[in-house]
Amino acid sequence: MDTNAFFNETFVSIDVETSGPNPSQYSLLTIGACTIAERQSTFYIELKPVTMNAVPEALAVSRLSLERLVERGHEPAAAMGQFEAWLKAETPEGQRPIFVAFNAPFDWMFINDYFHRFLGRNPFGHAALDIKSFYMGMAGVPWAETSMRSVGPLYLGDRQLTHHALRDAMDQADLFRKLVDASVARRKQADTGKPIQQTNQDSHG
Repeated sequence: MDTNAFFNETFVSIDVETSGPNPSQYSLLTIGACTIAERQSTFYIELKPVTMNAVPEALAVSRLSLERLVERGHEPAAAMGQFEAWLKAETPEGQRPIFVAFNAPFDWMFINDYFHRFLGRNPFGHAALDIKSFYMGMAGVPWAETSMRSVGPLYLGDRQLTHHALRDAMDQADLFRKLVDASVARRKQADTGKPIQQTNQDSHG
């Protein structure tokens, strides 16, 4: 398998900002997404909250205002419809978009809930690809070493998560591409016995 063959599938990097830790009590506030293939397309939308419940720390990190989103955000059903339409436009016939995120269970939990709650379906299906787990298996490190604090400096240089959903989705896509490159290099090294060329850190943005 080479990198180009890997990305023949439609991988989509997703990041969300929310008002709290679960969709039954809190709101999905923003969705950022981008295709991971070389021809990158992006999507971003802000949603009206479905409740004014909020964890103050979550809003402080994202710098989002529930009051502003009540006035300017999209209705959740309309937002999920726009997201689904973008996914359909970016996914070739016969393929299904593959949900990719850093700590995917959290992001997928909100996206899955909102798709089913407001549209009755989830175009991603029932699975997601977690970048943390991908890195753990590829690098053979403990779970404690899969945080962005540990992984980011190796592949993203000085870039930090901004907690802006689209910017973080794009950084996650960059990280995932570099992890795939490193994974393919490791597999080739295992097949040929030749040393791995350490090039991933030369391409920091």
